[in-house]
Amino acid sequence: MNNQEGSQPLPQMQAEIAELSGRIAEVDDPRDGYVMVRDRIQQYRAAGWAIPEDLAQIEKNLRTDCMLASRGG
Repeated sequence: MNNQEGSQPLPQMQAEIAELSGRIAEVDDPRDGYVMVRDRIQQYRAAGWAIPEDLAQIEKNLRTDCMLASRGG
């Protein structure tokens, strides 16, 4: 499974998601975090890799945070 086209080693993906989560936690504006997640998802898609469920959930949560922030909530 390692290094086959269409897959990335799971431990590497988990490490990248953990690192990304830490960076997101440091930003004040959820839109900045959303951009980071979208960029990572686009990188995975461009490489032909599946989007990890954890990353998809982070994107969904940040999208909700952005909508709430735009409404003043």
